[in-house]
Amino acid sequence: MGSNNMRFAAALCGAAILFGSVAIPTAEVPSAVVYAASTVVFTESSGFFESAYCQWAPVDQAEGYNVYCNGTRIDSMLIRQYNGYYRADAVGLAAGGYTMKVVPVISGGEDASRAAEVNVTVTAHDREGFAFTNGKAMGAYNADGTLKANAIVIYVTDANKDSVTAEIDPDGKGVQTIQGVQNIITAYKKGKESRPMAIRFIGNITDPGNMAKGDLLVDTVTAGMTLEGIGNDATMNGFGIVLKNCVNVEVRNLGFMNCNSDEGDNCGLQQGNSYCWVHNCDFFYGDAGSDADQVKGDGALDTKKSHHVTHSYNHFWDNGKCNLQGANGSDTSNYITYHHNWYDHSDSRHPRVRVATVHVYNNYYDGNAKYGIGSTTDSDIFAENNYFRNCNKPMIISTQGSDTENTLSGETGGMIKAFGNVIVGAGSYKPYSQSSSDFDCYDASSRTEQVPSSVKATNGGATYNNFDTASDMYSYSVDAAEDVPAIVEAWAGRINGGDFQWDFDNSTEDSNSSVIPELKAALVGYDDAIVAIGSGSYIGTTPDPIVTGTTTSGTSTSTTTTTTTTNSGAVTDPIVTSGYIHNFTEHGTSSSFYSITGNLSDSKGSMNYGGLNLTTCLKMESSTNIGFTTTTAATLTLVMQNGTSFKVDGNAYNVPTDGVFTMELAAGTHTITKGDGSVFLYYMAVSMDDAPASSTTTTTTTTTTTTTTTTTATETTSEPTPAATLAGDVNCDGFVKIGDVILLNRFMAEDATVIISATGMANADADGIAGVGSGDAVAILKMLASLEA
Repeated sequence: MGSNNMRFAAALCGAAILFGSVAIPTAEVPSAVVYAASTVVFTESSGFFESAYCQWAPVDQAEGYNVYCNGTRIDSMLIRQYNGYYRADAVGLAAGGYTMKVVPVISGGEDASRAAEVNVTVTAHDREGFAFTNGKAMGAYNADGTLKANAIVIYVTDANKDSVTAEIDPDGKGVQTIQGVQNIITAYKKGKESRPMAIRFIGNITDPGNMAKGDLLVDTVTAGMTLEGIGNDATMNGFGIVLKNCVNVEVRNLGFMNCNSDEGDNCGLQQGNSYCWVHNCDFFYGDAGSDADQVKGDGALDTKKSHHVTHSYNHFWDNGKCNLQGANGSDTSNYITYHHNWYDHSDSRHPRVRVATVHVYNNYYDGNAKYGIGSTTDSDIFAENNYFRNCNKPMIISTQGSDTENTLSGETGGMIKAFGNVIVGAGSYKPYSQSSSDFDCYDASSRTEQVPSSVKATNGGATYNNFDTASDMYSYSVDAAEDVPAIVEAWAGRINGGDFQWDFDNSTEDSNSSVIPELKAALVGYDDAIVAIGSGSYIGTTPDPIVTGTTTSGTSTSTTTTTTTTNSGAVTDPIVTSGYIHNFTEHGTSSSFYSITGNLSDSKGSMNYGGLNLTTCLKMESSTNIGFTTTTAATLTLVMQNGTSFKVDGNAYNVPTDGVFTMELAAGTHTITKGDGSVFLYYMAVSMDDAPASSTTTTTTTTTTTTTTTTTATETTSEPTPAATLAGDVNCDGFVKIGDVILLNRFMAEDATVIISATGMANADADGIAGVGSGDAVAILKMLASLEA
């Protein structure tokens, strides 16, 4: 993807709706309470590479949802339920603008009055490299990204991986019902089935039951096949994918973790493959194998005895061995492209090449402990416009230059032509211009410069074949090396970076090639957050709302009921909605109460707390400091995830398993600082409390009715200094946001779970007309849109 249509697209990715809606969580707090909306309310939407998604809160009384993309209803299996929200992904979309519409199904039919729609923009996949020469499309999709007209589509989940069925003609004698994902793939081996297939994996999938050698084997598939993940959390957990004798196969948007090293690679192109494409995948640790160099697993993405292959936009997470290219000196591998991959603290083989002609461009080498690109056995590599940050040895040729320790096993050398690369913080780098007798690469003065035949590898005498300047070299667009980190961080790996996040400590991990125990433990314990797959009524795992007040009346016209609630501790409701609240997603580091120093991040996963979708966190680092002063005794609440511990007033506390920490504070000045591990803080509140730990609260409510009713109040808004007001600040958090509009609309719709404080009601009266009504919601929206109310 060239600089004209991609450069800094990260800044535009993820179209926000409703004047700044926030992202849905990938990590959940079990104690969060979720409220059903009266209509569809989108919480996140975005286009990605040839796909789009939207997320929304559950709608009251909805039995399910129909989702449309530009008027075409998508498959129900593309809808998933999470704890607090739904998500739908539309795939197979050509680049352009789309409208996604969600319609609740109520009482057996669509209720259009409760529907909503949102516009998204879809980007084309970057179809460049050797895999796309000779006019090849790829897998089950056309060159514009749309599904081929006769393609077979199956959906594979952990529950149905061995029972899913497809109608296949495996031997040319007629269609049969084939059961199980491995058997369905195997049915293509005889080459009789001419229809392409899209196999769509959903959620965290563990080993299918009938894999012969521990990996999913895609053998002799020539009709076109795409193996793809749906959404940001499709994961092959414990097994990999092997391609053998395949043509026109695509693997995309999948996470690979905990693969058995004794069974093979995360994803391996073993032999006889051509015109294949592996892209936008996340590669994590495998299980340790029997060899000393397999402590992080075997190869992440290796290619052997194959030709015309592209590997692009993949994210390698601290892998030991990323990309072996060629098994031995007699390997027939040739014409391979690696572009826009993120080698994120991985150690080596980025790639390690034997024999083959390889183009390596626009990759991000991000803190690599051993080496970047390795050339052996008469291989020819053009390394172009890559970005190397603290890569120990950016490029090496076997037994010469920086390969002082026979890193490449003493094999004969190949040749590397380098141009346009940015190299920062290298341990050793010796270009030809500095040493013509002992060099790591030939550093060309222009992209079109040919390497002279007099330039030879010290061991074996290999020369460079100048494939990159030949007339049959494919066309491609190259990004400036300076732009590569931003582009790759935004687009490599699964959609929006996937659901698994990890923050590497550059100060230690740039030079560390050992397993990170905490990362390994997180991968072993990984599971997705999916509650149910397919449309249906909401079955989230949140507890019943907490009752804070009850009003009951009988047949009289006016009844006043007093309800007394006894608090056994300072905080009984884990959802704090009053006090000095700071939501980093909405407020950043600006506060009149807290003094905050530190770095924010919106790529460390998300949390759901009290119905809030928290997507931006404060990273608890050595330089992070939060200070504040309490005038009375108070309760501190922190909502966080990851890491081991943090410090309050210099004392270390462990991060709770549910992410919600509370403690009592005395009056005075307090600080919150870093402890052990990378802790991400999303939300904090200080509630002043002059009362003793055990107290009694009385709530009085007057209700006029002619029938018996019960009202449960589970959401309240208040502020620590109610004398102050801010027009539009319905929830009294000191800021005017879209949440204020939603809260006001729910109140006017007589949502029994909403109570707005007196100050909140005063703030809600924003249209200049006495009384609160629909005009006030419109006035607040205009404020958010910077229009004149």
